[in-house]
Amino acid sequence: MRNLIWISGASSGIGAALAVSTPYADSRVVDLSRRGGVVEHFAADLADPADWRRVEEHFVAELAGFDGDRVIFVHNAGTVVPIGPAATVDADAYAKAVLLNSAAPQVLGRAFLRATAGLDCERHLVMLSSGAATKAYPGWSAYNAGKAAVDHWVRTVGLEEAAAEQDSGGAVKACRVVAVAPGVVDTAMQSEIRSVDEQAFPAVERFRELKSSGGLITPEEAAAGLWAVIAAQYPPGTVLDLRNLPS
Repeated sequence: MRNLIWISGASSGIGAALAVSTPYADSRVVDLSRRGGVVEHFAADLADPADWRRVEEHFVAELAGFDGDRVIFVHNAGTVVPIGPAATVDADAYAKAVLLNSAAPQVLGRAFLRATAGLDCERHLVMLSSGAATKAYPGWSAYNAGKAAVDHWVRTVGLEEAAAEQDSGGAVKACRVVAVAPGVVDTAMQSEIRSVDEQAFPAVERFRELKSSGGLITPEEAAAGLWAVIAAQYPPGTVLDLRNLPS
């Protein structure tokens, strides 16, 4: 086995499309999610801090003795619910959204970096971002803030990884830590968005129009773009949007 790949939230949508389209031969792909789906499954609720430690222990155990070509972690899991003004949405649902969107990427990203630090192979950590990281959509406060946190975490850790490689004279290989916004993708999350009313989410009509006009990309198209980003080996700390890349 030359490639070990983890994808969070690979039970559906972009994650599932990534899991079945791995471009590397001789790969083991593991889905980190509650439900599981199309590939090997490690059951974890990534909105539950108790499961973050279990995932870290899993990383360490599965990487023991690894001597392949590359290790990859694509953190795709996230949620857009609850949708509505922060002052009115359910408190428990909001807390879970903050944990999943903001805290889990940082904690699990750190765990992956630490677990792979001693490996002499390609290391890739890909965080799924969104246009919501830079554009404030009323009704999406936890989602907007979570994606903004992901982007800035990537920028910061990218600087750390690049500095470690430079200080070691290349003896330490930087992990390619990047954040990628895939665009608006035709997933179950989009269906959920379109079902809410304008009071909860004033921009809902824009997303309904994207669906009716064929303006959404498929999960398969998003997955292809993400694999291309990994293959391109962008510098650590890169934050990009697939919609802005040359076709």
